[in-house]
Amino acid sequence: MGYRVEIDQDECMSSGRCVADYPAAFGFDDDELATVLPTVGNLTDQQLLRAARNCPSRAINVLDTDGNPVE
Repeated sequence: MGYRVEIDQDECMSSGRCVADYPAAFGFDDDELATVLPTVGNLTDQQLLRAARNCPSRAINVLDTDGNPVE
């Protein structure tokens, strides 16, 4: 995996789209906000980008190895 993924907890609206699409990579924390699971590394870069694009609140950020946002 060349990309890193983060979730902006302040932007997350708990739609559950990422959890429904990739339950092995995303889950909910105690506040029912999306969280990245350690197994997110099993996703391809394309799947990470798809998860970010499908997030209704745009809370999922995909970053390259230098920490720059990937569109």
